[in-house]
Amino acid sequence: MNRRKLLQTSAMMMAAARVEPWMLAATPAVSDHAAVPRTNWSKNFHYSTDHVFAPTTAEEVPAIVKANAHLKGLGSRHCFNNIADSQYAQISMREVKGVSIDAAAHTVTVGAGIAYGELAPVLDKAGFALANLASLPHISVGGTVATATHGSGVGNRNLSSATRALEMVKADGSVLKLSRDADGDRFKMAVVHLGALGVVTHVTLDVVPRYDMSQVVYRNLSFDQLEQNLDAILSSGYSVSLFTDWQKNRANQVWIKDKVAAGTTQKTMPPLFYGATLQTTKLHPIDDHPADACTEQMGSIGPWYLRLPHFKMEFTPSSGEELQTEYFVARKDGYKAIRAVEKLRDKITPHLFITEIRTIAADELPMSMAYQRDSMAIHFTWKPEEPAVRKLLPEIEAALMPFGARPHWGKIFELPGSYLQQQYPAMPQFRALAKELDPEGKFHNAYLERNIFRA
Repeated sequence: MNRRKLLQTSAMMMAAARVEPWMLAATPAVSDHAAVPRTNWSKNFHYSTDHVFAPTTAEEVPAIVKANAHLKGLGSRHCFNNIADSQYAQISMREVKGVSIDAAAHTVTVGAGIAYGELAPVLDKAGFALANLASLPHISVGGTVATATHGSGVGNRNLSSATRALEMVKADGSVLKLSRDADGDRFKMAVVHLGALGVVTHVTLDVVPRYDMSQVVYRNLSFDQLEQNLDAILSSGYSVSLFTDWQKNRANQVWIKDKVAAGTTQKTMPPLFYGATLQTTKLHPIDDHPADACTEQMGSIGPWYLRLPHFKMEFTPSSGEELQTEYFVARKDGYKAIRAVEKLRDKITPHLFITEIRTIAADELPMSMAYQRDSMAIHFTWKPEEPAVRKLLPEIEAALMPFGARPHWGKIFELPGSYLQQQYPAMPQFRALAKELDPEGKFHNAYLERNIFRA
């Protein structure tokens, strides 16, 4: 089923607040060597095995897990490193979808493979929403939760924090259900699981009443404004992003997304914002890219899921073939961290499409990059020049280490496991939980060995 047809079908199904049965994509039954692409979406990483299973229902997953001595779960392929790689076999969860809304509990339970851009219109039609979304609606719920992927906003936690319950298949093929209400610290440890604990089949998320939003963009914000006003600038909307190429002492663009009252038809904003100028044409974060792929701007009003992401579901997001890196520091250190990176600008800019700076509220998930720390994230979208970028990353990381930078789990970084151990005090407990659920290391791979188990 193509994306357009799926969204149309989803919208028709949501006349009521609860949808049954589970939606199934029209794909073949479980298969070995399934027609799942062998690269990640940006094509910078090629998976090490062609041995791929592609179930279309959660009920098929336990037998696959039990039958394989080594296995890695695979979602929408939006990670830029080897976190989902395997030398042996993968199980693609992309077609394990479905939506079941519990209006009374204010939750939605979904198949782990569904993308946020597929889920959102279904929720909206039923009068519900998610509190936040990432810049790309193309990513799967299961993969997003596993890696603590996030949106933006000083009051908004990452997308993993909306998780109310998880259902996963353990290494022995048995099904484990964990919930926020029943399992406390054990649940919190399992949410950002990095693929180390099992294969997640269902995720239950908190939902809120649906809402509308506007989006405006300002151009050329001087970095001089950030020293005294960084918190005010980053708090100026529900979700705020600064984009910079690190040249000319400025943010090229400031994107401000805000909720609007019911019945609002247009959001009017002042012509100047800390010296930056309100834009009057639609922009892409990368100045020389066409803006067709971007969500609507200039104060026009639309549903939450068509404003919170930067990019539309029906387009290739961002620049397409690219690399991504991201580091999280405490928000209180944000200005100093920006200036520390800026010193490397003439090394960074030649290999860079754009850098995005945004905020994430603290959470209580021990393996999250924002664990117990209101954070600011510095995100690099790189040109597909991996050798040069890899060579440069240690310099950027050295500049950010004094601020306790934590790298995004799903993006490329060079920080050693010993450093990560210092940033995640609960890592020994996470390893213990992995040993309990996967005693033989069925879900281990080179990524986990380097960053978690031999840290």
